[in-house]
Amino acid sequence: MTQLIVLPHQELCPDGAVIDAAPGQSICDVLLSNDIEIEHACEKSCACTTCHVVVREGYGSLNEAEELEEDMLDKAWGLEPLSRLSCQAIVGDTPLVIEIPKYTINMAKEGKK
Repeated sequence: MTQLIVLPHQELCPDGAVIDAAPGQSICDVLLSNDIEIEHACEKSCACTTCHVVVREGYGSLNEAEELEEDMLDKAWGLEPLSRLSCQAIVGDTPLVIEIPKYTINMAKEGKK
């Protein structure tokens, strides 16, 4: 198992979290299966930026971003050099430190006010 450390996020994970993740899973799936309800408006099809995360440590161990993901990331709020779409970033064997940005661009957010 690979350790995934989620930095505190005011709404989604106020205390932060330390999660054991199976290599081969997307960061998004790991977060969702551990009750961290990261947005994923396009249902993980790489068609939006709502699952944007910043990989503070372990970035180089992730699979390489494909052109479509890089194009989508250009539209993400708070884009940084270590940004990835969590639905496309696959966990490997190296521990990761993940920050979920404070804001997301979601024109059709449902279920929350």
